[in-house]
Amino acid sequence: MLSSSKLDDDSQLESSTSVAQTRSWLGYLWDTADLGAQERRMLFKVDCSLLLFASLGYFIKNLDQSNITSAFFAGMKEDLGMTGNELVHATSYWTAGYVIGQLPSNLLLTRVPPQYVIPALELAWGLATLGTYAVKNVQSLFVLRFFVGLFESGFYPGMHYILGSWYTPRELSKRSMIFWVSGSIGTMFSGFLQTAAYQNLDGVNGLAGWRWLMIVDAIITIPVAIFGVIFLPNLPWTANPSRLLNEEEIEIARSRMKAIGRKSSEPWSKAKLRRILTGWYIYILPIEYVLWNNGGVQSPMQYWLKSFNVEPFPVPGRQYTVSQIQLLPLPATGIFVVVALILAWVSDGPAKGLRWPFILAGAIVTLLFDIVWLSMPLYSNIPGHFAYFYLMVLGTTAGPMVLNWISEITQGDNELRAICIALGNDLAYVVQAVAPNFVWKTTAFPRAAAGYHWSIVMQCLLIVWTFLVLFLLRRDRRKEASTEGPSVNEGAGV
Repeated sequence: MLSSSKLDDDSQLESSTSVAQTRSWLGYLWDTADLGAQERRMLFKVDCSLLLFASLGYFIKNLDQSNITSAFFAGMKEDLGMTGNELVHATSYWTAGYVIGQLPSNLLLTRVPPQYVIPALELAWGLATLGTYAVKNVQSLFVLRFFVGLFESGFYPGMHYILGSWYTPRELSKRSMIFWVSGSIGTMFSGFLQTAAYQNLDGVNGLAGWRWLMIVDAIITIPVAIFGVIFLPNLPWTANPSRLLNEEEIEIARSRMKAIGRKSSEPWSKAKLRRILTGWYIYILPIEYVLWNNGGVQSPMQYWLKSFNVEPFPVPGRQYTVSQIQLLPLPATGIFVVVALILAWVSDGPAKGLRWPFILAGAIVTLLFDIVWLSMPLYSNIPGHFAYFYLMVLGTTAGPMVLNWISEITQGDNELRAICIALGNDLAYVVQAVAPNFVWKTTAFPRAAAGYHWSIVMQCLLIVWTFLVLFLLRRDRRKEASTEGPSVNEGAGV
């Protein structure tokens, strides 16, 4: 039986998960400021374990995913005798493993504690990365890249599923955005790490610098996996008291999810399978993420800068060094990170958990930037081009919000939620593995007209698809109101 103090905290919890919750200015900065003491303490522990592990893990994942490109340009090509498109083939093997593993691993999370599944996957891809240091031929590289992709496949959709199992609509977007942004940092850091490995370790114990990069990446990966085994919390509805959360805190977490309609796992049955396969969610919602993921443009900035150095010089007297070509695009990443975090805070706070307005706004902004680029002369108004390249990222920040929206729409069926999150990311990678070969050809830059037209089509489809999802949600709400029956999407913001 719960104590009276616990009952008081539960009454506070009801108000904290209510749409009409009153917010202080401090609560808008960080949501836990307006919660009761026990709920605030519970979320602090979850943030320090789940959010920290998610961010570190995604940083490491992107580091291990992108290190092959750094290694290729630092001697791997010559050491393994790589020719033609074999770097592209290595990426394709990684993508094949990544596509195969996502859906099974997310479904596994509905049955096996995340503290075992995710760290095990991380340890496995760390070992596969370590094995890459010893490859002697390109065939061995292909095999290991397949397994790196296979083991990494469960991390990103899996962590979105886990985050959606702990946080309410007033909390989820900002945590998901922090998690997402950490991956971008990992991709950028890979180049710096490769430079350091090449300069300081090349030739040590007879190993090339790119081989040391694989060893260093593995050494970084394994401790993060061990951290996950110790501190990554289980899902609220199956968690047991541990060194992280006591019984009262677990009960608070369960009450929070119950208050917003987010359901726990349930046994598979013919009726459940029929409900999933005959409903619209599994067919419509993943496409929302596919359109967003593949609608963004590949920035032509570095190609544009490099084109000033090619004879006949488009602007005589203006050239850019290798360092400038590498460094001048970096402010765009800073702008992207700041804008993404601001929009996440607005979505959770003043927007009261709404996601779709930010998805639509991002699509419209990207569409406008696409049209501007296609009509902009390539080599006049140089400062205007820099402004364009730095601001074009403003419409590309909705990724985690799309998955948050999918998670919140399907929260009435835990397994459906896991499937839709994984399927969206999975299908996005399938399209991403094929389409760039036709629409983002290297030889078409810096104008890249085909790619920009592709982006325009995808943004238009994203806008139409978002309205389709809203229509279906509101149709379901009307049906629910007339029949007073349960709804899978009862907690979705529309």
